[in-house]
Amino acid sequence: MSMNLLDDQQLVELYQNGDHKAFEVLLLRHKAKIYRSIYLKVKSSELADDLFQEAFVKIINTLKLGNYNEEGKFLPWAMRIAHNLVIDHFRRTKKHKFISESSSKSDDYNIFSILKDEELNTIQKISKEELEGQIIAIIDLLPKSQKEIVHMRIFQDLSFKEIAESENISINTALGRMRYAVINMKKIIEKQGIVVDVA
Repeated sequence: MSMNLLDDQQLVELYQNGDHKAFEVLLLRHKAKIYRSIYLKVKSSELADDLFQEAFVKIINTLKLGNYNEEGKFLPWAMRIAHNLVIDHFRRTKKHKFISESSSKSDDYNIFSILKDEELNTIQKISKEELEGQIIAIIDLLPKSQKEIVHMRIFQDLSFKEIAESENISINTALGRMRYAVINMKKIIEKQGIVVDVA
């Protein structure tokens, strides 16, 4: 039987038993989708290439160590590894870009205001940095599905269409998660007494 006819789980088991051809089939089967999910988030082919390679090194190492236990769910598992590497990259490089959500024509999204550093005096700059740190901490308190949407929309400036494609969900689901995330963030902000407007 051709390996191309085997399902992901069978290929994983063959690879773990020493058949390297099985992993080549897995890679060819899913690389386009995994790469595209990374590229949609980082919007740089060079960076996407690097993160894609890093993702597959991590996938290979996990399989070799026998730590894979996602039976029949190889692609979602691999996509999750790739997604986490993208998030880690943005955290490392601190590319946190706060954007206005006014384009959504909904006041629910207007949490942040854009403050250009060159327009701020020293005190305001410090306040802005403190505020950003607080907002990042608040985002980390959100449920995982909401946190991922906020990271992609606010930090990476992805459209809701791009988010929906990347996460394999509908645009309405992406919008709904963002709305709930904003509601939850507002509650946390009010509870902690954070002043969002530092202008």
